[in-house]
Amino acid sequence: MTPDLANEALASQIAFLQEIDRLKGVLRATPICDNSRPENSAEHSWHLAMYAMVLVDQAGPDVRIDRVIRMLLLHDIVEIDAGDVPIHLVHDSEAQAAKERVAAERIFGLLPAEQGAEFRALWEEFEAAQTPDAVFAKSIDRVQPLLLNLANGGGSWIDYHVTMEQIDARVGTKVNRGAPALWRHVRARVAGYFAS
Repeated sequence: MTPDLANEALASQIAFLQEIDRLKGVLRATPICDNSRPENSAEHSWHLAMYAMVLVDQAGPDVRIDRVIRMLLLHDIVEIDAGDVPIHLVHDSEAQAAKERVAAERIFGLLPAEQGAEFRALWEEFEAAQTPDAVFAKSIDRVQPLLLNLANGGGSWIDYHVTMEQIDARVGTKVNRGAPALWRHVRARVAGYFAS
């Protein structure tokens, strides 16, 4: 690679890194554990990467945790343009998916072509949730807000009038698919909250 091309690639990478700083300003519906403020999407992504590292023993034998962590760090970058849609909010999921695809094209397109394509492929794999890595990553993405809401006294469950049946349907199926023992443990704790 010529020095000019190397400088151009580095400038593209720095532009991407500066752009994704905007993820810190995307607020989510779920408050942090102490209930002092909403979590932002950058914090969420970092926290999920930590969840994956800590809960690696919950992953299936075919899961590559390094790929899971990469997916989790990338999965919400599209929210810079598309915004975050709380799981318990009724919305047009097709319209949101279309906005996210456009955002992925723009944001990952800031990177040098090969690197942008690699990141975009990981994002698409996460969204499709078909590979063992993506299934486990999706499980982690769904379980973390549950544990935040348990810690903060109900958080977004109160705001959205969430029921245990909704959690089973919208969250439980995805967590159970990738981390069944984790789901059994967390579900028992969540069910206790709703029983009280």
